Amino acid sequence: MRPPLSVVIAARDEARGLPALLADLATAPELVREVLVVDGGSRDGTPRLAALAGARVLHDGSGRGGQLAAGVARSTGTWLLLLHGDLRLPSGWARALAAAIAAGETSAWAFRLRIAGDDPCLRLVELAVELRSRWRQLPYGDQGLLLARALHDAAGGIAPLPLMEDLEFVQRLRRLARIGTLGLALRVSGRRWQRLGVWQTVLANARLRRAWRRGTPAAQLAERYYAPNPQGAYQKAQRRCSGSSSQP
Repeated sequence: MRPPLSVVIAARDEARGLPALLADLATAPELVREVLVVDGGSRDGTPRLAALAGARVLHDGSGRGGQLAAGVARSTGTWLLLLHGDLRLPSGWARALAAAIAAGETSAWAFRLRIAGDDPCLRLVELAVELRSRWRQLPYGDQGLLLARALHDAAGGIAPLPLMEDLEFVQRLRRLARIGTLGLALRVSGRRWQRLGVWQTVLANARLRRAWRRGTPAAQLAERYYAPNPQGAYQKAQRRCSGSSSQP
């Protein structure tokens, strides 16, 4: 029997961290049928590194939603694991996913979240994410998403949006199935949190979600999200959080 899992990774300029993620996935050939890295226009050699690591490389410049949709369309597994390119899988991830798959196709699953960095404010963010995921069944894309292809298709699939594709999809998905939380936490890059500041990032994300609910087009939200961050915002947020001007 062929391995059931197709892993689809949306990546852009992830040459520093992506090889480690691909190495994680390579440790479970009995589970992972294929890895598809969908590049969004990298300039740092990400596609070449992904190909050297054995991944199938696709190209889509329309944003994360389009990248994930393109990868799913070209994949062949009966189960899907949707990931961003800036994370690392935890020890024991393959056993956890195999157990979830064995439980059947009626549920989807997301990881807990661990943001790279020592700032104590990040631990509060992670707690809020866990509570939201458990109580409201609203995991976001940086937590990964495991689900059967049949369930993905029944929910209508990932919309090719440049931003908010994760929120839009899980809102449809949770009407059909329970979205459970795996007991393990994957680690995501803390780059944006460090550039903008923890609480500034929380506020910016909340504003984006509010604008999305009010009907602002995803393309406009993506422009805001990827805009350069104000200088010094991280230091200001750090002082508000810890009373210190030092960086973590």
